[in-house]
Amino acid sequence: MIKKSSQENYLKITKNIPAFTISEMIVVLILTSIVIGLAFTVLSLVQKQMLGIQSNFQTSTELRLLEQSLWLDFNRYTNIEYDDLEHTLTLKTEIDSVSYKFLEKSIVKELDTFMIPLKSKTFFFDGNTVNNGKIDAIKMETLKEFQEKLMFVFKKNDANAFMN
Repeated sequence: MIKKSSQENYLKITKNIPAFTISEMIVVLILTSIVIGLAFTVLSLVQKQMLGIQSNFQTSTELRLLEQSLWLDFNRYTNIEYDDLEHTLTLKTEIDSVSYKFLEKSIVKELDTFMIPLKSKTFFFDGNTVNNGKIDAIKMETLKEFQEKLMFVFKKNDANAFMN
């Protein structure tokens, strides 16, 4: 008989396997889904921030490239003229020339296109505002989507600019 009781106890022990109840499993699943939901929310916020940073970087780069190109060309070419009818800025020397075409949403320089919409552009010669003809400075203001940046590019005139 002693053997039977120890066998019965053994069977009772082996039947009671330690495990989680269904309610405990449901609580764990709910908590896990909340944590995953928060993680995806944070991930989407981070992605939006990264897209904003990337967009600002591209905008700043585009503006810097235009400004750098204008500075180089203004100081490389001796004769700079603006045609108000064609909306074209032409820079010339005896050997070479380059032109900038101002369109509604971009500025085209030969094979380069700067996707920069301008709010306003003002041309100057010898400190006075001009609408057409010879210029020695340009002031441009971009639209709000390009952070309403102001660019001012000029060149120092030599005596040849005032002749004729």
